[in-house]
Amino acid sequence: MNKWGVGLTLLLASASVLAKDIQLLNVSYDPTRELYEQYNKAFSAHWKQETSDNVVIRQSHGGSGKQATSVINGIEADVVTLALAYDVDAIAERGRIDKNWLKRLPDNSAPYTSTIVFLVRKGNPKQIHDWNDLIKPGVSVITPNPKSSGGARWNYLAAWGYALHQNHGDQAKAQEFVKALYKNVEVLDSRRARFDQYLRRTRHRRCADRLGK
Repeated sequence: MNKWGVGLTLLLASASVLAKDIQLLNVSYDPTRELYEQYNKAFSAHWKQETSDNVVIRQSHGGSGKQATSVINGIEADVVTLALAYDVDAIAERGRIDKNWLKRLPDNSAPYTSTIVFLVRKGNPKQIHDWNDLIKPGVSVITPNPKSSGGARWNYLAAWGYALHQNHGDQAKAQEFVKALYKNVEVLDSRRARFDQYLRRTRHRRCADRLGK
């Protein structure tokens, strides 16, 4: 082997010795589960290319408030990505992260935004196109409990914001609209349980439709 071959071998050996195995825990809220499964793979591949380090990112998911409590109570999170700023503030108040976390990164440390969408049954039999359609008689709405789910609070606030806009800032009418909407919610549960329930009901209807043909 010539000197260049020896040099290359030594260089590769040194690089492999310097490469580190890193494990991180991201404590997040329910709707981000599938997002981070994909994002973590892309980040790990990018980081390995940049540094040669092997990064494995573990995930913990649940209601945003419950996740904040688990971090406060001692779960060793390396990253928290929660639904609401005050859930992160609660962790900061206990000294688990810097109190100035909001200003640490651009855009108030919020790398993405949330958009509320309506998921309807195939063919949209109830003709649901806008918020007003959700308060019609006979419409069943599935949404998580805003008392325990951060994502559900965004749903709640989006409904309130819509009603305010439609009623020229009238808070009383906004409250009336939101009450009417939540009367059409059968059961308030966690986000994951609500989504799973929707999928089960959709599958059952499809099976019933097939049997009826």
